[in-house]
Amino acid sequence: MSPIVIQVIQFFLSLSLLIVLHELGHFIPAKIFKTRVEKFYLFFDIKFSLFKKKIGETVYGIGWLPLGGYVKIAGMIDESMDTEAMKEEPKEWEFRSKPAWQRLIIMLGGVTVNFILAVIIYVGLAFAYGDEYVPADSLKDGFLVTEKTLGDKLGVQTGDKIIAVDGNKIEAFRNILPEIVYGETMTVVRDGKSFEQDIPVDFIATLSEDKDKVRFLSYRLPFIIKDVAEGSVNKDVDFQPFDEVIKVNGTTVAYVDQVKPILEANKGKEIVLTVKRKSGDIVDLKAQVSDEATIGVHIGGLTMQQYAEMGYFDIKTKEYDFLESIPAGVDKGISTLGNYIKGMKKIFNPDTGAYKEVGGFAAIGGLFPESWNWPVFWNTTAFISIILAFMNILPIPALDGGHVAFLLYEMVTGRKPSDKFLEYAQMIGFFILIALLLFANGNDVYKWLFK
Repeated sequence: MSPIVIQVIQFFLSLSLLIVLHELGHFIPAKIFKTRVEKFYLFFDIKFSLFKKKIGETVYGIGWLPLGGYVKIAGMIDESMDTEAMKEEPKEWEFRSKPAWQRLIIMLGGVTVNFILAVIIYVGLAFAYGDEYVPADSLKDGFLVTEKTLGDKLGVQTGDKIIAVDGNKIEAFRNILPEIVYGETMTVVRDGKSFEQDIPVDFIATLSEDKDKVRFLSYRLPFIIKDVAEGSVNKDVDFQPFDEVIKVNGTTVAYVDQVKPILEANKGKEIVLTVKRKSGDIVDLKAQVSDEATIGVHIGGLTMQQYAEMGYFDIKTKEYDFLESIPAGVDKGISTLGNYIKGMKKIFNPDTGAYKEVGGFAAIGGLFPESWNWPVFWNTTAFISIILAFMNILPIPALDGGHVAFLLYEMVTGRKPSDKFLEYAQMIGFFILIALLLFANGNDVYKWLFK
């Protein structure tokens, strides 16, 4: 099965689950408050349905247009735009006949379920898998900047450590880049001294220019020989697996990034490599440097745990029992939502260029792994659930947040907006959503064609 097909399957599985549970968040309180629900649909059923069945007073079905889903609540201006029904006298079982506080709970049900679902998933992941990470401050001699242009733009260099963003300590090295994207200032340690560095306001746009270079911060690793490449000019040199290069032409080196400049300076020449054998013996070996500044060997081959045992960084493992996993999941949900809100603020600031990164269905589908990986699938599903919760609470008339805004206005002023006003607001909201949908998916198409 191709990677794209696997991603598509995961996307629709995740989306279907989230839509059904979101709509269930409206459905349950509506039923509790004895409000009639006429339809409960996964996807939209414009003109026809793929499946439908009436149970009691509600028609349950699956539409053919996978742009979301809906519950049609009687006596409510919603996606159906059933204005004829609104012309009749209100019935006691209709949405419009219920007290404002009940209508507010019904409307908040979907986003509430989305956030709670994300937290439940994070709790489950913490309990089942724990958390293994490299502490950001444990890197022996800082991190490696693999793309100098990005490093220069950010104001960091190989050997630095970023220990905090916006004053918040970074625990895991893997979190540095996400925090930088959302942050404004960072605390950098260089040569044992710390200083504050502003994060360029348009750095997220700089990253988006080349997706292949996004992971430009990496671990500094030693030059450890795995094996000799086939056809290597140095095939007769006594290289042995796990030889660690500690000197080149008498210059002490500890990392690959220190070896590469020396090889560049000695293209086509013979050099002396001082290696430390697995046995502990120190041996000098003569090797020829190619015109491409290589010596014809493969490097690496060690596990992260082995590098940690050699002292290059630490690896911490947090394991949670069930009770401990609950606050861990809640914290993860809150921090994920907080970071997403920070990201949205950048999108609405043209100076950041973040609007270029707004994506549609292709971008969301690309979040899923290209092979089945259940922890990654559930983590991605939780993240999308957070996105749905936030996007749906925005005060756009066609979204839950629009209904909530009008209900809060009614509760504060004691005046209910007219049905005609709500109809017009719903239509305007639809135009806004369509524009956003076209923009987001248009970005996907543009990136596919030109990047």
